Amino acid sequence: MAKREDRFEAKGLDQAAVESLAARLATLAPSAGILSLRGDLGAGKSTFARAFLRSLGVTGTIRSPTYTLVEPYDVEAPAGGPARVLHLDLYRLADPEELDYLGVRDELDDALLLIEWLGQAQGELVADLELSLAGEARRPQHRDIVLRALRPLGRRWMTRLGRS
Repeated sequence: MAKREDRFEAKGLDQAAVESLAARLATLAPSAGILSLRGDLGAGKSTFARAFLRSLGVTGTIRSPTYTLVEPYDVEAPAGGPARVLHLDLYRLADPEELDYLGVRDELDDALLLIEWLGQAQGELVADLELSLAGEARRPQHRDIVLRALRPLGRRWMTRLGRS
């Protein structure tokens, strides 16, 4: 595992290790911001989001936002953490203006956003932290992860991760 204040890399993580990282990030999460989840179809973005949400006390079914585009959750975060998390999948977003119809901009100051396929927003939303997931055909149960801080909030989040 390679760590810097603005970058973290890990190779060959099994599902338990990926879920553990999701839980650590969730418990250290700021009250608002954007975490971009990148990776090909089937890379584990939704699985990561589920583990993140579970660690914040979400029980019951955690739906993939594949068709709804956004799924909101009120959560039980540690002090200073998010009270609300929105999980978005923008793969099917036809136009960035749809973000207004979804009410996403109204939530930016008060919620943490986990966003799959952020590029579909065409620059209308900017990530603070970016998590890239990749796998190999020869090792389908393992993931390589790169976590990068893209803005000051992301750097602070990464600093807390490095201290935990």
